Amino acid sequence: MNRTSLVRALLALTVLALSAFFTVTTSPRLGIDLRGGTQIVLETHDSPTTKADRRSTDRALEVLRRRVDALGVSEPSIARSGDRRIVVELPGLQDPAEASKVIGQTAQLTFHPVLDTTTGSTVDESGQPLDLGPTALTGEGVKDASAALDAQFGTSRYVGIDFTGKGDRAWTKLTADAACAAPGDPRRRIAIVLDGDVISSPQVDPSVRCGVGIVGGRTQITGSFSAKQADDLAALIKGGALPVPVTVIEQRTVGATLGADAIASSLKAGVIGIALTAAFLVIVYRLVGLIAAVALASYGLISYGTLVALGATLTLPGLAGLLLSAGLAIDANVLVFERAREEYAGGHRRGLRGALETGYRKAWSAIADSNATTLLAAGLLFMLAAGPVRGFGVTLCIGVLASMVSALVVCRSLTDFALARGAVVRRPRLSGLASLGRFREAIVRRRPDLMRYRRRWLGISLVAVILATSGIVVRGLQYGVEFTGGRSVEYSTSQPVSVAQARQAVADAGFPRAIVQQSGKADITVRTSPITDAQQTTIQHALERDGGTVTKQRDDLIGPTLGKELRNKAILALGIALAVQLAYLALRFRWSFGAAAVLAMLHDVLIVVGLFAWLGKSIDGVFLAAALTIIGVSVNDSIVTLDRIRETWSQRRKEPLAAVANDAILQTAPRTLNTGIGAMFILAALTFLGGSSLTDFALALLIGLVVGTYSSAFTATPLLLAFEARSSSPPPMPKRSQTRRAAGPARVPQDSGAVL
Repeated sequence: MNRTSLVRALLALTVLALSAFFTVTTSPRLGIDLRGGTQIVLETHDSPTTKADRRSTDRALEVLRRRVDALGVSEPSIARSGDRRIVVELPGLQDPAEASKVIGQTAQLTFHPVLDTTTGSTVDESGQPLDLGPTALTGEGVKDASAALDAQFGTSRYVGIDFTGKGDRAWTKLTADAACAAPGDPRRRIAIVLDGDVISSPQVDPSVRCGVGIVGGRTQITGSFSAKQADDLAALIKGGALPVPVTVIEQRTVGATLGADAIASSLKAGVIGIALTAAFLVIVYRLVGLIAAVALASYGLISYGTLVALGATLTLPGLAGLLLSAGLAIDANVLVFERAREEYAGGHRRGLRGALETGYRKAWSAIADSNATTLLAAGLLFMLAAGPVRGFGVTLCIGVLASMVSALVVCRSLTDFALARGAVVRRPRLSGLASLGRFREAIVRRRPDLMRYRRRWLGISLVAVILATSGIVVRGLQYGVEFTGGRSVEYSTSQPVSVAQARQAVADAGFPRAIVQQSGKADITVRTSPITDAQQTTIQHALERDGGTVTKQRDDLIGPTLGKELRNKAILALGIALAVQLAYLALRFRWSFGAAAVLAMLHDVLIVVGLFAWLGKSIDGVFLAAALTIIGVSVNDSIVTLDRIRETWSQRRKEPLAAVANDAILQTAPRTLNTGIGAMFILAALTFLGGSSLTDFALALLIGLVVGTYSSAFTATPLLLAFEARSSSPPPMPKRSQTRRAAGPARVPQDSGAVL
């Protein structure tokens, strides 16, 4: 083993050891969609005295943190997002109304003298009108508040309030003035107001003297409180003053069982898909295929270990991103193995190990470019998306990087070791690299002239785009509530309910314009404009008429302003993705190569969007994640083909480009099919076994993968030929390493040994 191989092996062991350590010692941070609970996003707004900016939002966050702590939720999370948004996650809390009642209060906490109880626009906690005086004290003067049991009587409860120095002085003056009124006089009362509502209006105790008031920095509010009423009042008072008003712009609730089912079904689909992919690798590439399967397992360890080490939140789309990256992780291995097969078939002087080393070197350009484009798409998701979709961008980045480590470090170390064994040296066919494979050999023998019909392929692509996108015109895009604003609630029923029955029940409940769909054998999804929690409960009770016991599984509420913003960001993300990919490819290739790849990518995205329009599938944030991933995968396929065209053209500069391109397609066809089939196993498993939450996501990727596999050869390449026919630029110059030996096989062994 040479020094380079030794360093690579030590690096592989180090990475695997660290990944195993973090996997064993660190628990994953699960998103709300996987562990169940409620997520509320609030947005701050300018008040008459304070501008809503990063500083005031941070102050509001601390106030909200005290309110959240008072809820008693296990492991709550509250953080600022941008300058004016606050994200609150409450694991296990299934009643968003309860959370909104406490943390969604938007106005400042204020204390007022009561002037009269016969007139006034404000209503006290019993419904009596109140005429209030000016603000005497704000929540900024409150240090703490807590509910307690009266030690003397043991049955009544009170709320104790502690004031700051400034708050104590204001409270003393307020109570001193109120104590001057006779007992029973409404002016002896003090109103505590939050969000325009009187949450308590106690009367100053008769023992308090006029002009003296309550001193000492602490007071008690007594009354006929239940334990919950006392706790809620203490939490609201302790929450103090928000420096700026806040409004709820997004609210998501996921049932605990739905999250657990999503994890179980996704892992089941992942295990089956990866097992099929591993078996496929072994059948096609024998010993090195088995090593690639082991490296695929190491990919899982590395990606998961990195995820928990960084403290990244694992969401349901993120989990799908890791599984998708596993399917794409075999791409680098397949590229290298196919190159090594060519080198060995060409009579490489250093045998299997030399052929494999050259395969890694020649495949590096395509591996780097294809992974870079996927990382660009993932980066755009992270910057422009939000919530679970943003988590998908993070895990996709981690997955891509982990796949490169597993393929270029772990797999290479293992293959270097295995190919040096005497048994393999004596029997090279065991390696899986000693033949081109039956599929490749059949192509070499027949050498079909695919580019002879390039106008026909472009015509087929154009017709496919027209047929697919006509669905957008005929049926329109079914935007989810994430892009339109509104409320989407998924219910499970104990008895089967048809869509017609559910639609009638919802209409009878007063929501005739609601969109009712079936999302499983016993699941009903209802989409409406923004409605209150009470109206949502009315719909749930209406469904019980035919559905028996109805359980809310998922509840998403998106404000119309946020929905418009997310929709605009989605369009912007797709536009930027196209522009960035074009710029990257133009720098790495010729302009004609970049333009051909980007147009083929646009072809793939339009077909997927059009098919979703025809199928009536929802276009939402998860679909955005799928669309951007399709962009990365599509460019990945095109890059491999175009990179081979560029390399071959630089060596055969005097030949017609159509003949060069045709040979390049035939040479890369095994890689394109093998990688596609490997990824399809995982995506098909996610589509049919991954649960309803991931079905549309996996379906979009599956369609995109099939279309992308076709377009890399039959759309991108004919477009390249059309562009180059109008270009006067000379063919690319060969690299130094390429001038020493011609690419491609010099001979074709007759003993194939592999089925594809």
